[in-house]
Amino acid sequence: MKFPQFSMLPFLMVVVMLSLSGTTLSHPHWDFLHCLSLRLANYSTISKVIYVQNNPSYSSVLNASIHNTRFSTPATPKPFAIITPLKTSHVRSTLYCSKKHGFQLRIRSGGHDVEGLSYVSEVPFVILDLLNFRAIKVDTKNEVAWVQSGATLGELYYAIAAKTNTLAFPAGMCHTVGAGGHFSGGGYGTLFRKYGLAADNIIDARMIDVNGRILDRKSMGEDVFWAIRGGGGNTFGIVLAWKIKLVPVPAVVTVFTVNKNLEQNATKIFHRWQYIAHKLPDDLFMNVWITKVNSSQVGMKTVQATFRGMLLGGVDELIALIQDKFPELGLAEENCNEMSWIESVLYFGGLPLQSVDILLDKNALPTLSLKAKSDYVKEPIPESGIEGLMSMFLEEEADNAVAMIPAFGGKMDDIPENELPYPHRAGNLFEATYIVQWTKEENAESGKYISWSRRLYSYMTPYVSKSPREAYVNYRDLDLGINNNDYTSYEQASIWGFKYFKNNFKRLVQVKTKVDPMNFFRNEQSIPPLLSPWKKKGN
Repeated sequence: MKFPQFSMLPFLMVVVMLSLSGTTLSHPHWDFLHCLSLRLANYSTISKVIYVQNNPSYSSVLNASIHNTRFSTPATPKPFAIITPLKTSHVRSTLYCSKKHGFQLRIRSGGHDVEGLSYVSEVPFVILDLLNFRAIKVDTKNEVAWVQSGATLGELYYAIAAKTNTLAFPAGMCHTVGAGGHFSGGGYGTLFRKYGLAADNIIDARMIDVNGRILDRKSMGEDVFWAIRGGGGNTFGIVLAWKIKLVPVPAVVTVFTVNKNLEQNATKIFHRWQYIAHKLPDDLFMNVWITKVNSSQVGMKTVQATFRGMLLGGVDELIALIQDKFPELGLAEENCNEMSWIESVLYFGGLPLQSVDILLDKNALPTLSLKAKSDYVKEPIPESGIEGLMSMFLEEEADNAVAMIPAFGGKMDDIPENELPYPHRAGNLFEATYIVQWTKEENAESGKYISWSRRLYSYMTPYVSKSPREAYVNYRDLDLGINNNDYTSYEQASIWGFKYFKNNFKRLVQVKTKVDPMNFFRNEQSIPPLLSPWKKKGN
């Protein structure tokens, strides 16, 4: 029998790949690779799209967008294969073969994943890495853009700024975050008091559902479109691209930084900040970072509260506003800088205020190991509570720790909490994210740093939201609860689900049950479907 020439090439390619990886033809992995190779159908495509463990490029592809080295150790479970699709048909083929041959599919669009859920699994899995889906098309006339999920926020901001200096997008401050994951959890940054979340400004999307259908907003329906804008990634389908609404910004904005340590009344100033910041005009973004720093006394440490912000306007307007509303800060002209919005992205991202080309560099900032936890605060913390928080930052484990505290209010107060899955709207003074970091070489001692973050979280219990104690899904925290590898009940998932989504969790479960009833798209904190009747019967 003479085989068609097109089918022999992928077959032979898979044999070579399997022999390199030490996998025999009877191994179950063979079926997946054979399936995928037949659908990709030519050698040059296979070599650019499929990376198995013994491929020389496997490790570099795996590690390229891991920004939490806590999950890049020899002991970290590795995917059998990494698929880096070049076009939509490759994504559909990966989905088809993963379903057919029983591999869990983890979908990665950047790697800024504080619990590694997009590239780590305890069961056999493959990674669908959207690193090649990074096209951005900016339409300044209609003030919209299409952004593929694999693009970083830095690439998006760069593309906008290349076309205009009076349009922007209200998303996060770290330029290496992947757009797909960021948008799917909500996404906030320096413009969110003026324009809301990134997800609030998404007007269409292109998604592949569990059956391989390519859907847009109209064909997926409003329930699914609602769910993907804040309900978390790797849950409802594979979102390939997002249509976003750009927002106006002035040609000149004003940023500022004021540092106050314990000896400079940082505690009292932060205490006062809590009563003021959320009430300020929505053109003003303000946040506080709490960190350990060197004291003026040689060999001693202190705690510093860094008050930073941005006004969509000039320096004179900013100083007059702060001197009127928050004179305790002592803001002076030397604390301020006027610049363009795109330069403010560099400023808040900790990047040098030089060429904006650095926004395209994924390696511009150091990569560390980290653990993150988050809270929402609805009543001002008393001074005694702040003193205790500050004292915890003097502990040894907090050398590279930070509490990031952005003020809420503004537009966030105007959006109903059921408008999108992200529910943390009116009534919140601020969100507090606690991040502790350590070097990759210290991973053997990671336990002590994680323990510190849990003690800090425990300490904050009296001062934060209750019933539920709310958390932000983009700072995933597996301490809140996890799903089983197979079936997870609504009750079990509710333990973490109501913390992230409050009552919106119920609607998310209903959407999941409708679009992915067999729970193919899943991770340790993905939305589960309701139990199917056949499972209730034990069949």
